[in-house]
Amino acid sequence: MKRSPSLDKILEAQVLRLATTLRPRTVQEYRDCARGFLTYLHANFPRLHKPGQLRRDPHLLGWFRFLCQRRPPLRNATRELHLILIRRLLRDLAHSGYPFPPDLIRRQDFPLRDHYLPRPLPPDEDLRLQQQLRQTDTLEANALLLIRGTGVRVGECMDLPLDCLQRFNEQQAAVHVPLGKLHSERWVPVDEETQRVVARLLELRALAPSSCSARSQGFLLPRRGGRNTLYDKLRQTLADAATGAGCTGKVAPHRLRHSFATEMVRLGVSLPVLMKLLGHKSIYMTLRYVEVVQLDVQREFHRARQSTASLYSIPQLPLPPTTPPQANLAGIRQAVAAAHHLFQLFHPQLGGKAQRKLRRLMQRLRNIGLELDDFTPK
Repeated sequence: MKRSPSLDKILEAQVLRLATTLRPRTVQEYRDCARGFLTYLHANFPRLHKPGQLRRDPHLLGWFRFLCQRRPPLRNATRELHLILIRRLLRDLAHSGYPFPPDLIRRQDFPLRDHYLPRPLPPDEDLRLQQQLRQTDTLEANALLLIRGTGVRVGECMDLPLDCLQRFNEQQAAVHVPLGKLHSERWVPVDEETQRVVARLLELRALAPSSCSARSQGFLLPRRGGRNTLYDKLRQTLADAATGAGCTGKVAPHRLRHSFATEMVRLGVSLPVLMKLLGHKSIYMTLRYVEVVQLDVQREFHRARQSTASLYSIPQLPLPPTTPPQANLAGIRQAVAAAHHLFQLFHPQLGGKAQRKLRRLMQRLRNIGLELDDFTPK
């Protein structure tokens, strides 16, 4: 009699199936999470080997408590990710015919999400940091300036192609960000300063050692020892520049992305456009990158107050005198047309019954104008 596969082999086979559609890093997250889940089960329930033996209580509920009691404690977002990954694996296996009980992981099992404030640099520290990076003028320093000027992720910056900068005309240019974290590509408009940064990166790249050429074929940033080595070098360069600029707190490359998003909003960029610039799929994710401080609130409030009067102002049109010295048919036609035009301008500012009454008056004036056009005095 053929023995049915164990829970370990079933989960590992399901992770391998996911590898056909998901990115390698995501597949590794599934594999690590599944192994951690199985390690807990083997340590606490050594007799559990088959899918049909798995129960919500005590197996899954015990695992939830285990995650909560980890030391050092796991962030809520990390615990949530563990539950999401295991739930996906168990649901897929249940749909494939394995005897897993339903609702092993329920909605109420997920921890509340931690709410973090955006992390842009203060404006004065942001300016000092950019000046420090310009003075450093290494390949890594210019790469960090490119991140700050475009808001791209550090991983996206490392994967930018050599011809990432494209010019549409003499005044407009953009950086092409290839497929990345969310399986989407995008164009990010750049100013003249960022264009000079890209040109400088190309100059510094040409001076890179020949040993980097094979590994860096087609990439804007040469790789001396691999992708992880380049990432560590970028982080260290930013940390040194932040210390030289007198920045307070820890400055990671992702904070440059937060600073870019906050600056764009203060310059008047709308949230939907900012979502496209950052490569997000949800406006809620974009809001996590934008800091609205009291100074922004005061500025927007006073701007709205100043524009209130213009919302209710009615344009003044040159009207003929109400009692012309010599009234004639042409003057009457002009007065009716001017009145009708004023009603059209005033109409959007009303609502409900008032708007309907005004439409009826406009129709009457329109009819009067048509009758005047056909009127021929005897």
